[in-house]
Amino acid sequence: MGTGTGAGTGAGAGTGAGTGTARAWPGSSPSPRWRSSSSRPPALGAYSADREAAQRAAQGVGTFPALPAGDPLELTVGGFSSRAIFDSGRSLTGRTVRLTGFVTHGDDGTWYVTRLAVACCAADATTGKVEVRGADALPADTWVTVTGTWRPEGALGSDAAWPPVLDAGTLTRVKQPADPYEKA
Repeated sequence: MGTGTGAGTGAGAGTGAGTGTARAWPGSSPSPRWRSSSSRPPALGAYSADREAAQRAAQGVGTFPALPAGDPLELTVGGFSSRAIFDSGRSLTGRTVRLTGFVTHGDDGTWYVTRLAVACCAADATTGKVEVRGADALPADTWVTVTGTWRPEGALGSDAAWPPVLDAGTLTRVKQPADPYEKA
């Protein structure tokens, strides 16, 4: 362990100066290795999504703007979920949609197409997932595009409506997108 003095400023975080002892866990350096461009932490995936409790935005039930014409309709997992759970106009009824995400598994044999939404950085990531029925599950973290139709479950805005369900028509393995996160 070393001892040092220092002063610095932080963007919008104030200024500070002080003396003290730099502390690190045994076998590690005081500077986290993940700050180096050659050693980044892994991208968030199935493990992160499984750890997050089912958190839903505090939205009320209401109407959503009209969807564009044409099928299949490309939607984000978050956009599909919001409409499936909260749209009193039931705009997804009878529409064929296409969702892209990575595979996560439930404890009871169910599987989901999942995406993480990020507003600022990975630390604020939230999970969006849609249960997929009618297609065999692939291994966790496999990126897929699922095309299918919404299957309404439960009353609007209720716990029974989450996660929303998609009856799969087609399932295709795809490469992870350049930006794997949806915008929150």
